[in-house]
Amino acid sequence: MALDRRIGTANAPHQLFASTPVQRVALARQQFFEEGVRPSGLVGEAVIQSWMRCSRTHTDRQRILPFDAVTPSRLHATLARNRELLDVARQELVQMEHALAGTDCRVILIDREGVVVYATQQSTAAHQPVLRKTARVGVNISERVIGTTAPGIVASTGQACTVNGAEHFFDVLCHMQCAAAPIRDVTGQLAGVLDLSAEAQHFGFDAASIVSLYATIIENRLLQAQSREHLILRFQASPTLLGTPLEALAGIAPDGTIAWLNNVGARLLGRLPEVADGRDVECLLGHDLASLQRLERREAAQPLRLASGLGVWVQAHIKGADGANWRHAVAMPGEAAPRAIEREAKTDTAEACERTDCGVPAPAAETTLRGHSRKLIEETLAAHSGNVAQTARQLRVSRGTLYRRLRG
Repeated sequence: MALDRRIGTANAPHQLFASTPVQRVALARQQFFEEGVRPSGLVGEAVIQSWMRCSRTHTDRQRILPFDAVTPSRLHATLARNRELLDVARQELVQMEHALAGTDCRVILIDREGVVVYATQQSTAAHQPVLRKTARVGVNISERVIGTTAPGIVASTGQACTVNGAEHFFDVLCHMQCAAAPIRDVTGQLAGVLDLSAEAQHFGFDAASIVSLYATIIENRLLQAQSREHLILRFQASPTLLGTPLEALAGIAPDGTIAWLNNVGARLLGRLPEVADGRDVECLLGHDLASLQRLERREAAQPLRLASGLGVWVQAHIKGADGANWRHAVAMPGEAAPRAIEREAKTDTAEACERTDCGVPAPAAETTLRGHSRKLIEETLAAHSGNVAQTARQLRVSRGTLYRRLRG
């Protein structure tokens, strides 16, 4: 193929007759597959790049795609490997299916390898021969197996896209419509791909927006579920956007660096620098870790001025290593109620201030209420072999409170 030698030499006279999307795609296929010309402007760049990748691995675009039967062991391994992703996505998948119940669209979730881990179950309608074979848990629908598709492109590039009709590489898929968006984890790597697919019909609505919305919700849930020992910040310029897919999220590590940002957070703060020094929370947010941790005590969103000068509203919480949110105390039945450490902290702080103002020297740390509470924490920690979660449960306080008291 002389494609690489003829990149950019668009066939202008032919384009005059390509007035509909179907005609433009047909012309693009002719230019690319028959004439070796890059069909820029006729189809999206993501599709062109996918065609180029597929041309190197697939030689016959007319062949019938084989889909092997999924064995029980393969099915079990697929589900086990993606249990966390499925757990956080399940609620949104059900909501999507409910919203799309009046259509013939299938909701499909694939993992980073391109293997289906969830698919809408529908009757084996005669007008969906391809989806009957592909929309099954355990089936590999990656680009290297079935060529150009929206989920295949997203799995390869990490970028959301839509592929319609003859934009698919193989002829057998020319009646498919699909829109897909990525789901990333706390490391910034692809964790899965959410896809909407229809066969033998057009979507009739903005499928790309729908799938992007739900992929964002799932990603936000996954980021928070995977956070261990992180202070999680929710922030936005308007407090009404907190708790919605438009909220910014950031995970702050115990060493005072930003461990992860969701897409909205990255846009509000600017792209996260590659160097470790650029991840310092005080440099990017304009506030040190201690001041941000104090926000965890507040239920309502608090105003905060970022280092850029932008004013935002912030909520903060710390999630335990076992996934529990320790913002609130949890009463344990059968245990004697120890002194409320949060209330005690306020009391002894006030007393210390009063003594200082009166000119009376503050007593030794071990004789103050603060000293006693610290001793209580240390003894309880020792009794639980240093397990902070168990200590917090027994003392009926949050993990954040324990960390603050131990650092105080």
